[in-house]
Amino acid sequence: MRSYSVFLCLLVLFVSNSAMAEGARNVSLLASSCAACHGTNGHSVGGTPSLAGLNKLYFIQQMKEFKSGKRSSTVMVSHASGYTDEEIELLASYFSKQ
Repeated sequence: MRSYSVFLCLLVLFVSNSAMAEGARNVSLLASSCAACHGTNGHSVGGTPSLAGLNKLYFIQQMKEFKSGKRSSTVMVSHASGYTDEEIELLASYFSKQ
């Protein structure tokens, strides 16, 4: 019985680590679509605002405002509309750490 419990604990750890790794790959893929305008990993080199280092709550608020149409932009309204709330939160966390 004890070996069964150890096996279950190891299985849970493996699945959790696999899910976190999958999430990291997915957020990197999501963030790559931002690079064309906002630079690699959100480090803008042009007139477009940098996303790197932004406060997570600020990023989420801005994306939700684009998504709802409260904040207008010719490009960002359509981009933000394509993300789920979960994806926006993943992006916020990702860019805050850059």
